[in-house]
Amino acid sequence: MVIASSGFFNIAYANEPHFLVINYHDIVGSKQTPVYATDVSEDRFEEQLHWLKEHGYRIVSIQAVFDAADGKASLPDKAVLLAFDDGYQSFYTKVFPLLKKHHYPAVVALVGAWMDGNKPADVKQPLLTWEQVRELRQSGLVEIASHSYDLHQGILANPQQNTQAAAVTRRYDPATAHYESDDDYQERIRTRLKSSAEFIFQHTGVRPRVMVWPYGEYNSISLEASSEAGMPITMGLIDGFNTLADIKALRRLIIVDNPDTGQFADIVTGLRADRSLRVAHLDMDYLYDDDARQTERNLDSVVQRIKDMRINTVFLQAYADPDGDGNAEALYFPNRHLPVRQDLFNRVAWQLKRVAGVKVYAWMPVLAYRNKLPDAWYVQEWRDGKAQKASHIYTRLSPFQPEARQFVAEIYEDLGKYCNFDGILFHDDGILSDYEDASPEALAFTHEVWGLPGQFEKLHATGDMRLAWAHRKTELISQFTDELASRVRIYRPAIKTARNFYALPLLKPYSEEWYAQSFESFLAHYDYVAIEAMPFMEEAERPLEWLVQLVNEAARYPGGLKKTVFELQAV
Repeated sequence: MVIASSGFFNIAYANEPHFLVINYHDIVGSKQTPVYATDVSEDRFEEQLHWLKEHGYRIVSIQAVFDAADGKASLPDKAVLLAFDDGYQSFYTKVFPLLKKHHYPAVVALVGAWMDGNKPADVKQPLLTWEQVRELRQSGLVEIASHSYDLHQGILANPQQNTQAAAVTRRYDPATAHYESDDDYQERIRTRLKSSAEFIFQHTGVRPRVMVWPYGEYNSISLEASSEAGMPITMGLIDGFNTLADIKALRRLIIVDNPDTGQFADIVTGLRADRSLRVAHLDMDYLYDDDARQTERNLDSVVQRIKDMRINTVFLQAYADPDGDGNAEALYFPNRHLPVRQDLFNRVAWQLKRVAGVKVYAWMPVLAYRNKLPDAWYVQEWRDGKAQKASHIYTRLSPFQPEARQFVAEIYEDLGKYCNFDGILFHDDGILSDYEDASPEALAFTHEVWGLPGQFEKLHATGDMRLAWAHRKTELISQFTDELASRVRIYRPAIKTARNFYALPLLKPYSEEWYAQSFESFLAHYDYVAIEAMPFMEEAERPLEWLVQLVNEAARYPGGLKKTVFELQAV
């Protein structure tokens, strides 16, 4: 049993049914050619409502969700909430008659600034009038939600002049070359959400209870601000089912490309969850140039190449490693701890997302950060009868050292704060050999927390003991990466995670003691496991057979192939 508490709702959710939120925008005439990707024709919209009814789905109101969250009632099986963004007049002329005909409820989200006469030039569709809005509300079928007052726009997000969603972006000021402070950002979001709620109240006499995030973008700060403004239920644009535990940020299936009934059925039943990854690694050090104009030419070229190759996911290096030793000496984003080689990651990630249409994962070290930090913060190995700073090419901070963990966590937090991306790829530096970590802090932790011997000689005495020690180190590092992901999710709650994995621990599981890596553990912790499938680097005598064996070994684990990315050696 899981108990969830949001400050507004307090109820046990473990056995609650799942429900869907289906998202529409403009409904156009049946004989009209859709102009925008989010346009749905009137005839297909009606067919979709019919399909939902014929297949046992029940259209529910937002009040039903509130009542279920308060424990006053239960949602029916296969419950569906209909949500319409932007407040187009087609909701009144085409959707509302169908709602009345079938007695179906819905949510319509209004952009305050647009309703106030400040509609952008590229929004051609007519909007609802306030008279129509009041009629919709009085019908008892339609919940009037906020789509913000003026957050449905992009604001300057980096020195290269990209604009990104105002609700989650730290505004960049080119005059001062500084980003919006934490306090200024929080005040801006709180003020805007309160003004949005007040604006709707002034025109309808009712305060909105639901916030629909522009572009589906939100973070923990905006969620808190929405609740403070009286809107405890919010909606994003992540595909998937919901339970009542998700009401602070509901997932929604956005309907695009005017699907026919069969395509709509696939969306609703499959949740667009079968997308295979076609991944490319992108090394920022090769993209970067001291000449900013050359950097832009490099970027244009690589974005086009990614698009032409039909890549759908890019693992984009976010740290600077010009000497190629795998240690982060600087970063490509603003942060509080390491030098910034150039504020470039957000620019490149955004161009890849917008132009090439890919998902971008920030490729980041777990432990390998080279800086003027105390030696005691770094991993130590047992060598020549004593603990010494590790000689591995990766100069790794110790996961047993609280100050070192905090140092890395704050870097990840800054990554989430200043950059827009979809996931994290944890680099292959998160390893500990069977001689590591032999620092006093690590050995004390090993004894006091894990109950294993606190002396290296005893830990290393037998194969069973070494493997027992390795299992715990594997889990410790994985838990640390979970913590790093949670820091990023303060600002980017929808991110997915992947982690690099050496091939040998999969082919020979006992070698976990040499790496502190376990395929089974990685499958449990990450959305994807990125196996370094590089037979030539591993000096395999029969490369193709080696690759087949690797795939077969991954397939032995439940979900092994579905969650595995094989990183092939191209050159």
